[in-house]
Amino acid sequence: MRTLLSPGTVPDTELILDRQTRDLLTAIETDPTAGTHIGVLAPGGHGKTTVLGEVAAAYRRAGVPVLDGRQGAVESGVPGGAADEGGRERGYAGVLLVDDAHQLGEDRLRALRRIAETGRLCLAVAFRPWPRSAALAELTDLIGRARTPLLPRPFDQAQTTAYLTAVWGAAPHRALAEFVHAQTGGVPRFVAWLADAFAETIPGQQAGAQPSLPPTALARFRYELERLGPDLQRFLLAAEAGLAPHLDLLGSLLGRDADGVAEVMAAARATGLLGPDATLLPIARTAVRALIPLERQVAVRQRLAELQLARGGPLLGLARSLIRTGIGGASAAAAFEAAAEEALPAEPALSTELYAAASNAARPSPALLARWAHAAALSGDLNATLRLADQVIGDGDTPDRSGARVVAAALAHRGQLGRSAELYRWAGQDTALAVVGLVGTGRLAEAGQLLADSTVDGPPTLLAGATALMAQGVHESVTAPATTALSTLVRASALLEPTGQAVLLPDSPAALAALAAIHCGELTVAESVLARAVGASMGGALMATRHRLLQAWILMLRGNTTQARELLGALRASVPALEPRDWLFAVALDVGLARRDSDVAALHRIWHQACEAVLRHPVDLFTLLPLGEFATAAARLRDQDRLAPHLEQATALLAQLGDPPLWTSALHWSCLHAAIIAEQPAAAERHAAALAGAAEHGRHHAVLSAAAHSWLAVLAGQVDPDSVESAARGLHAAGLCWDGARLAGQAAIRTADRKAMVGLLECARVLQGRPAGATRQARPATADPGKPQAGAARSGAGAAGQLSDREREVAGLVLDGLTYKQVADRLFISAKTVEHHVARMRQRLGATSRGELLAQLRALVHHPSDT
Repeated sequence: MRTLLSPGTVPDTELILDRQTRDLLTAIETDPTAGTHIGVLAPGGHGKTTVLGEVAAAYRRAGVPVLDGRQGAVESGVPGGAADEGGRERGYAGVLLVDDAHQLGEDRLRALRRIAETGRLCLAVAFRPWPRSAALAELTDLIGRARTPLLPRPFDQAQTTAYLTAVWGAAPHRALAEFVHAQTGGVPRFVAWLADAFAETIPGQQAGAQPSLPPTALARFRYELERLGPDLQRFLLAAEAGLAPHLDLLGSLLGRDADGVAEVMAAARATGLLGPDATLLPIARTAVRALIPLERQVAVRQRLAELQLARGGPLLGLARSLIRTGIGGASAAAAFEAAAEEALPAEPALSTELYAAASNAARPSPALLARWAHAAALSGDLNATLRLADQVIGDGDTPDRSGARVVAAALAHRGQLGRSAELYRWAGQDTALAVVGLVGTGRLAEAGQLLADSTVDGPPTLLAGATALMAQGVHESVTAPATTALSTLVRASALLEPTGQAVLLPDSPAALAALAAIHCGELTVAESVLARAVGASMGGALMATRHRLLQAWILMLRGNTTQARELLGALRASVPALEPRDWLFAVALDVGLARRDSDVAALHRIWHQACEAVLRHPVDLFTLLPLGEFATAAARLRDQDRLAPHLEQATALLAQLGDPPLWTSALHWSCLHAAIIAEQPAAAERHAAALAGAAEHGRHHAVLSAAAHSWLAVLAGQVDPDSVESAARGLHAAGLCWDGARLAGQAAIRTADRKAMVGLLECARVLQGRPAGATRQARPATADPGKPQAGAARSGAGAAGQLSDREREVAGLVLDGLTYKQVADRLFISAKTVEHHVARMRQRLGATSRGELLAQLRALVHHPSDT
């Protein structure tokens, strides 16, 4: 039993004295003759000893003897020392204080009851709510008839902060005070332990470091946990695993009936380690995990896993903690496998680990290997996917061909779309996914026959409906109007959104819908369907990469090159090793962004990757966008021969499919520009004629045809401003913002009509996102535009007035590090004109060197790099 002479839990006792306790202390000091028996009831660590000490102090101040409830005083039934005369006159000998009464034996508790009944001593007894023996119940009932027990409560946030301030001599950082309160639940003893442990690290914690539990704080729990019985320890381990509320599970774990489980839970609450909801306090949970021997933890968790498996309950939390313990056996393998299925939708990487643990615990079945391969694919590890699934395919005793479906999906991501289609057909199911591969590789007749013969094999799930619509939409993209195909694919994507997180597909309906939308100029539709797919995590991590690449592609087409580059950079940082199909699109984005920035040096650096990416990924229907970008870049770099075989394959593929307008126009548009850059007028006319032939198939095709006609006319020196502007604005409306601005800009620098040139430049500026019709800043009347003004040439405001709007644009781009040629391409002027602008700025500002000129320009145009 704890002696009352030891210090209390909390040095600042005012913190734990509630109104009931304060009123009692006041009453004792005012009229000690009115004293009655006092009970103090609370779980461990809540400050019972401190409250008892305050009661003792109040009686001493009132002149009443206070006796320590040591063994001799309790057994004799008389005071341990003679009471003073005042005490005898008051009718009782003093106050007997008894702490931790729940630890006393039956005989001593009955002796205390007899003392209370004599009225010679006033009892002040502190006890926990458990254990509650019959003798203790009789004693506390007697005390309770006189006065409701005092109930010390945990600190609230303000009390925790006040306590830390008192101990440390300074107010704690708010985050640290909140951390201490959250970890301890405000239990005074644990607050004190954590305050002591933090005492040496307060400066670092107050500086804003993320608080964490010091090891010394956890060490204080060792004695508390070691003195608990086996059942109570098992209960705490179950609570640490999050399974404490399940009474039937606890009954099986502890081998007790409902009353027995309730008794163990009462004992656990009495320790002070649990919060009001019967869950472990955070600091106690960490202590249980750190201090109870590992073998005991593993044994309890394994038993809980077996029980959960038998009752069909969730296993993920338990299995996660057992992955690296090395447990084995059939029951452990079954638990790991069930947990892996549970983790698959949200955490495919964890699911992969759990399948590996199941395989290590017992000999894996082919079905387990197939699901393991499925999880590995969703997590993005296609090497493991192919290795595992190949074992399933090679097992002659496999009851189904699920491994083939996994390999089929993986091969599609690796660029083997034809082989993927064959595996889907061989698997005997998912023939809808085979249709996608067959159409993508030009085998339209086979795809049509398979689509016509396909029947629903199994329940009509959302996945079955989505894949059927996806196959139908892909087939329609080459046999029906673009709007029909796009509608079918968008519906397929919407159908899969609720359940598509753990679905392994060769391509997602969202990606195919976005590709179709990009090819027919419906960029808003593409953005919407991709955003929804990303939000729903459709296809897991594997498809997330493809969706984000297509989002970056749309940004590039719209002229938002900075955002596209940022998205691509973030993607590469999160997924360093891209699969061939994704790498093809990523490199094509690099090429397209460099081309739009007129960065020939960057194109040279990237080109070898582009050539390798094309070699690693065979041409198929769904990779025509990257191929078109490569075709234009090859012309710019005068390396068309290297790409020519791949373009021929693409042409042959489209011919096999009947040259569907939805897919052909984008490639013809890119090849038109490649021919223009390579100065091949015959080839340019051929591609323009192909675009004209598709003009009747939709608005987007008509826009491309009109723009192609304008390009050919501009190159021939026949600039019709109205026709060019109409074509440029049509491109902009179709989402091809950069293309529209470039058409207007190139027409402007090729016309001899100054009025037409100014109008087309204004159009190009607007389509590029720059303000139109900007007025020049007025110059001082005395300023000579040819000579620097004294004092004003190098001053911010005076010199700023000497730059025209165009010179400001040139200055900004020069400060961005662009070459004269790149600046010219951005502003649709010649490099000579840029050079002329720079020379005039240098003359006006009186700069004697390029470095001095750049320094002055930074001050004048307030360049972002200086802010």
